[in-house]
Amino acid sequence: MRLLHVVGTRPNFMKVAPIMAAAERWNRESVGVPGGVVFEQTLVHTGQHYDRAMSEVFFEDLGLPEPTHFLNTGSGSHACQTASVMIALEPVLLETQPDLVVVVGDVNSTLAAALTAAKLQIPVAHVESGLRSRDRTMPEELNRIVTDAVADLLFTTCRDADENLLAEGIAAEKILFVGNPMIDSLEMCRQKALGRPILASLGLQSHEYAVVTLHRPSNVDSEEGLRRVVDVLQRLSHMISVVFPVHARTRRRLDDSGLAAGLSDCATLRLTEPLGYLDFLALMAQARLVLTDSGGIQEETTVLGVPCVTVRKSTERPVTVTEGTNRLADPDDVDDIMQVAGRALGAAASPSRPELWDGHAGERIVRALASWWDPRA
Repeated sequence: MRLLHVVGTRPNFMKVAPIMAAAERWNRESVGVPGGVVFEQTLVHTGQHYDRAMSEVFFEDLGLPEPTHFLNTGSGSHACQTASVMIALEPVLLETQPDLVVVVGDVNSTLAAALTAAKLQIPVAHVESGLRSRDRTMPEELNRIVTDAVADLLFTTCRDADENLLAEGIAAEKILFVGNPMIDSLEMCRQKALGRPILASLGLQSHEYAVVTLHRPSNVDSEEGLRRVVDVLQRLSHMISVVFPVHARTRRRLDDSGLAAGLSDCATLRLTEPLGYLDFLALMAQARLVLTDSGGIQEETTVLGVPCVTVRKSTERPVTVTEGTNRLADPDDVDDIMQVAGRALGAAASPSRPELWDGHAGERIVRALASWWDPRA
């Protein structure tokens, strides 16, 4: 069975790595089994967000193979980026003739790959299907809805995602609740990450600092939004030491606006370059608080038991609020962000791990793929 996996951004790497590894284990265990399903895997990196050094670090940290195809599509508007991936991917699909295209997450590369495959009558599997924020101003929400609409197999991470898909008219037999492959990567790498010297290199003590990651256009693309981010960083750093690994686009916005100077006087605020997966996991796992606008970090902090404040009005991952450590804060209201952060710092975290977030989602996905390909498997 020829699988073609498509990744475009770093969060995609964490989701596809456990699936590819589980397929390789399946192949090793299938040696000598008459009529057993064997997977042939191709990895395509669209280059949607690409920094060679950072990509190499993530691939090494996660044990991913070198991509078979690198499309080098780069950044641009949503339309240009999606179109560039479709144009570059189509000849790859025609050449490789996969039996199934596997897409993960909700980035533009995911949407582009799903549409391109569907138009070529190649079946599509979407990993992390059914997540809904109900906020269509988020490009990711539109990507999720359209990708799910054309997918043939929809792998979900939580029960509410199943309910969302059924409500949208997706046939129940296409939906498979398998758990969360991002947690597979976390569990696989947790102990190795905790051995990293990142805290010592930053002069930090375990559970005595906060980690901040803010990069969404709604928070950093306007000067007004950036001013709120700077205000939050300044005020939070008066409460606790803060580490802010700065996304490249966020750093450009801060420099171009002149607002970066307002952060240089904060003695307890450390701005760093983006970190590799293991270093960031170590930093996050030992934090007292994480303040973010990321989707995946809401999930990781839930499993790590670290209080999380998500600077967004809604989340497509409500299970991280109802069962995990996540709290929402209004991105337009600095006072609300600080109040929510203060409550999170003062509260004891007592999360429950969501169902099937057990480190074995990749194995369940591979078993489902084999059964879909050959019901006797």
